[in-house]
Amino acid sequence: MTMTLDLITIGRSSVDLYGAQVGGRLEDMGSFDKYIGGSPTNIACGTARLGLRSAVITGVGDEHMGRFIREQLQNEGVDTTGVKTDPDRLTALVLLGIRDQEQFPLIFYRENCADMGLTVDDIDPEFIRSARAVVATGTHLSHPRVETATLKALQIARDAGMKTALDIDYRPNLWGVAGHGDGESRFVESVAVTAKLQSTLHFFDLIVGTEEEFHIAGGSTDTIEALRAVRAVSDATLVCKRGAAGAVAFKGDIPDNLDDGQIGPGFPIEVFNVLGAGDGFFSGLLKGWLDGEDWPTALKYANACGAFAVSRHGCTPAYPSWEELQFFLDRGIKRPDLRNDSELEQVHWATNRKGDWSTLRTFAFDHRLQLEEMPGYTPEKGSAFKDLCLDAALKVANGRRGYGILCDNRIGRSALHRASGSGLWIGRPTEWPGSRPIEFEPELGDDLGTLREWARENVVKLLVFCHPDDDDKTAKMQVARVKRLFTSARRNGLEFLLEVIPSKVGAVDDMTTATLIQTFYDAGVFPDWWKLEPFKTGVAWANAVGTITRNDPRTRGIVVLGLDAPEHELASSFALAAKQPLVKGFAVGRTIFGDAARGWLQGKMSDADAVAQMADRYARLCRIWDDARTSAQENAV
Repeated sequence: MTMTLDLITIGRSSVDLYGAQVGGRLEDMGSFDKYIGGSPTNIACGTARLGLRSAVITGVGDEHMGRFIREQLQNEGVDTTGVKTDPDRLTALVLLGIRDQEQFPLIFYRENCADMGLTVDDIDPEFIRSARAVVATGTHLSHPRVETATLKALQIARDAGMKTALDIDYRPNLWGVAGHGDGESRFVESVAVTAKLQSTLHFFDLIVGTEEEFHIAGGSTDTIEALRAVRAVSDATLVCKRGAAGAVAFKGDIPDNLDDGQIGPGFPIEVFNVLGAGDGFFSGLLKGWLDGEDWPTALKYANACGAFAVSRHGCTPAYPSWEELQFFLDRGIKRPDLRNDSELEQVHWATNRKGDWSTLRTFAFDHRLQLEEMPGYTPEKGSAFKDLCLDAALKVANGRRGYGILCDNRIGRSALHRASGSGLWIGRPTEWPGSRPIEFEPELGDDLGTLREWARENVVKLLVFCHPDDDDKTAKMQVARVKRLFTSARRNGLEFLLEVIPSKVGAVDDMTTATLIQTFYDAGVFPDWWKLEPFKTGVAWANAVGTITRNDPRTRGIVVLGLDAPEHELASSFALAAKQPLVKGFAVGRTIFGDAARGWLQGKMSDADAVAQMADRYARLCRIWDDARTSAQENAV
């Protein structure tokens, strides 16, 4: 059959709850960051980030955490055909912490968890044969039920001439040879575990493990003897991970010295977090192996991916994209604590953002001051009206991607929260309306600390009234405040949209906005999105786009704002903006909702009529934008 996948991993999946505080005991952790985890799940995500077509066979519960894993896998581009939803078991959880450079405490909550519910009936031969390789991990050889399922997948792969690989992934307490409090333990001798592993090693073309993991697989604490014991029952290429000493591959007989195997260059970086580093390593190794690279090159990929994981918080979130890996290999190490390398971290952030927003048609109803000044306004009515705005947006989007809203939390909290999970792009303002110099909404807190409470899908939006002719004090104050908010947004994993409006401050020409854009980049602000005024000339657009592209070629793009312009003026501005591929769409508000708001707030328009009018105007603007983009593309050809 046609091979649509490069690899399928099989085994455990979990929700990893990582202690956010570093340097303390797990007992003292006050908050946790939530990621997906489990070696096969991490490897599927790590290889997908490197450009391989990956899938995972695992089990999740029929509950919120199970849906979280499934959605995150899909966001990472991992095929979830083999993810079983188990109605009787809960999704596995793991609590982890970073104590210091040597201690990484963790607790596995895996008693009869969902991924341990996999059976032979969950292994679809046709699905297995749709891949080039099957990757198993040791934990799912620890119990008869999941062992049988794993061996069935491996036998199908062997019969089909596919490649097979094993990450020994030895966790003594998951084999029942260490207690629940010993989750951090990496090695406990066990004759039974060794026998079980050796009975399966003949299934594999590639076996990967640390020295301790080969000790359990080979039944000896002498690494050379252990490797030779594994070689006696398997012809696989053996890759031994040696920590700071790098890794070494053995294709045939095991030499007397570990240094006599095939090696790839290592990377001298600071150890911050070893949890998940092996899965990152294996992801890079699989990329090289399945792409047909020689072992030194595959090991170079593996060592680099392991270095990223060692230097960052979390497992899957730490792994690099293919573009990021190439950037790192070409540029080299600038500082050993990679997580503090701002240039590298920007590439990591920009190349691992989720969601396709190549088109973004945005209904902006984040207005506060303009609504509050309308006759008939009350806070209660304002909230109810913004719910109607959301109804209009959802009606037009109709479940399709490429549509979004801008909505505030102060008046529009109900609509903002209801929009979460709807598939809409959601921008949320932070500026105090009309402020110059910029002031923030009080709800952010003096330290901007409430950003940690925002839904992760909310995009931090900031409007700045600024101009290149601003006096030095005003300019420096505004840039500093923008940088502060940008830094806080990034720290909290939130995308950032910067809107600049110079025309309300002074005269503008073809270089005004481009000059402002450069000022913010010079300050170290790299917005995911720019929201810009509709320029009157193609030169002004070219200047702005050129400045953004030179400074940040990986930006999400630009949306053009409306400024309460009538529809025919917006059509003209869209036609000019659409000629720039970096302009992804629009963010328009009062042109859509102004008349409805005035009528509805005074009781002159029903809910249904208000929604219908706004939906009609929003839909027309969407068509105008789409037509403008199509025309621009046709003319470009």
